[in-house]
Amino acid sequence: MGPRTRGRPRGLFVGLCTLDVVQLVDRVPAPDEKLTARDQLVVAGGPAANAAVAFAHLGGAARLLTAVGSHPLGETVRTDLDRAGVAVIDLAAGRDEPPAVSSVLVTAGTGERAVASTNARAHRLAPPPDLGALVAACDIVQFDGHHPALALATARAARAAGRRTVLDGGSWKPGTEDLLPYIDVAVCSASFRPPGAAGDTLRFLRGQGVTWAAVSHGPRPLVWAGPDGGGTVDVPEVPVVDTLGAGDVLHGALTHALARNAAPTGADFAGALRTAATLAARSCTSFGTRAWMREV
Repeated sequence: MGPRTRGRPRGLFVGLCTLDVVQLVDRVPAPDEKLTARDQLVVAGGPAANAAVAFAHLGGAARLLTAVGSHPLGETVRTDLDRAGVAVIDLAAGRDEPPAVSSVLVTAGTGERAVASTNARAHRLAPPPDLGALVAACDIVQFDGHHPALALATARAARAAGRRTVLDGGSWKPGTEDLLPYIDVAVCSASFRPPGAAGDTLRFLRGQGVTWAAVSHGPRPLVWAGPDGGGTVDVPEVPVVDTLGAGDVLHGALTHALARNAAPTGADFAGALRTAATLAARSCTSFGTRAWMREV
């Protein structure tokens, strides 16, 4: 194993925070049809927020740089994240507009989810004046690609401070091309399709200077590549109840593992992916994005 940092890992998570209204249904309703949900949850969500929650649950000190705002719905978001041990740095403090809201339908029996969200469109965030200090105080920085101007400024600060950067590449977004040169680790979904990459996402990421890259394919093995080779990591087979947030758990757990390792080898990276994939799979065995934490 490579050398490890001492103490509790400190992570800075930059990106989207939403209020998730999640309902468990027998099936997605047809037009003009009403269904009674089996269960519901109202929690903080979004890739960066969920990853920060996972990181904190695993023992890390998590800070979330995002937009919540002063709307009453924002209080629900802050309360949930505070309960989860995530410190929120709200760059929309004092703004009256509501936070981004995601409406989620999870189909019982398959775990598939349908999501409608405004994402980060309502907020244009400027970097905080103490950005350099925030970055210097952490061991690792994770991005989800939302709030691109903020992400780019933070990634540049991380590179200047010598802090490792991780990208959760759920999909290609405007500004991703500017962010990639500052990314050390990128784990992307099969839906992440860089323009002109001809389907070879790993080769594209490595060509952009990303040191460690991986692509997830749901229940199929993750494929990864790094400076000393590559390989695959199996995803454990589990009874699926809900796939919502599984990728976010994967990224939070991976970031937690990498924060402790200053110079990972290929074996280290594959091991971190394996641990993260195990937790992500376990999160699919219960409804919602928090229930899995009662078992880990």
